[in-house]
Amino acid sequence: MVAHVGVISLGSCFPPLPRLPRLYSTKHKPFSMAVMSEDPVREWILTEGKATQITKISPVGGGCINLASRYETDAGSFFVKTNRSIGSSMFEAEALGLGAMYETGSIRVPRPFKVGSLPTGGSYIIMEFIEFGSSRGNQSVLGRKLAEMHKAGKSKKGFGFDVNNTIGRYNILDDKHWSSDWIHFYGEHRLGYQLKLLLDEYGDRSIYEKGQRLVKSMAPLFDNVAIEPCLLHGDLWSGNISSDRSGEPVILDPACYYGHSEAEFGMSWCAGFAGSFYNAYFEVMPKQPGFEKRKDLYMLYHYLNHYNLFGSSYRSSAMSIIDDYLRMLNA
Repeated sequence: MVAHVGVISLGSCFPPLPRLPRLYSTKHKPFSMAVMSEDPVREWILTEGKATQITKISPVGGGCINLASRYETDAGSFFVKTNRSIGSSMFEAEALGLGAMYETGSIRVPRPFKVGSLPTGGSYIIMEFIEFGSSRGNQSVLGRKLAEMHKAGKSKKGFGFDVNNTIGRYNILDDKHWSSDWIHFYGEHRLGYQLKLLLDEYGDRSIYEKGQRLVKSMAPLFDNVAIEPCLLHGDLWSGNISSDRSGEPVILDPACYYGHSEAEFGMSWCAGFAGSFYNAYFEVMPKQPGFEKRKDLYMLYHYLNHYNLFGSSYRSSAMSIIDDYLRMLNA
């Protein structure tokens, strides 16, 4: 759950970028390095990044897990995140997610360019630098653009993702599965996975057992709903939403996977979505039957995740949602 700032202001949302290097491929393949450069970030910027000189490197605030920097060059600015203790898989998942969102041609995201390992340990990611504006942008535009991403980003593989994502420093998500059944995927690889972590890490058998009862009983909440696998940001809270200098919404630091579009609103309790956001969203992606009954089910996943990340202060909220659903479903 980390915010960062970045990316050069280029006028419109998706302008032509003749001098920028190629987009990081969203077709997953293992990263390999035959020869380790002493400074792979600088080397890439001065070769594939099309720069001939780096004029300034300055720290960028906003994150608590990675070191973030702006590299200013004669070919524009680049945003670089490094982590001295984590391998490249975390940044590779971020790059794959950013690349998938970028390719929908909908909402603005930083273009990912390169992921690699550092010679002294750890990893890095290089991406486009977006200069942020002074606000989070227009809520109506955000809602419409997000809906356009959900509408455009579909997967023939079903629900899931090609790699596991990471939220926070250590919480690796159970994304690397594909399922044709959303109820199964959400029950096992979202709610069930977080519940098992709570049992293993905190010994919380009460919430585990009640949560599993809910997982086994929640199917009626999806009656008469046609669910398609939509590309989701996956961690859409206020810290991961901004705007560029022209006011266009920007979303960043994703934990992407393909899921039910409504699951994107699971962080609404700390995202600050206004009524105008939802109105604009539903003009593009019409509201489905039972939406209100499922809202808390999607929030539950993030409360469980926060319990795992930050401790038991989130337990009561998660347990309250579980108890309410068990009563509603007579389970």
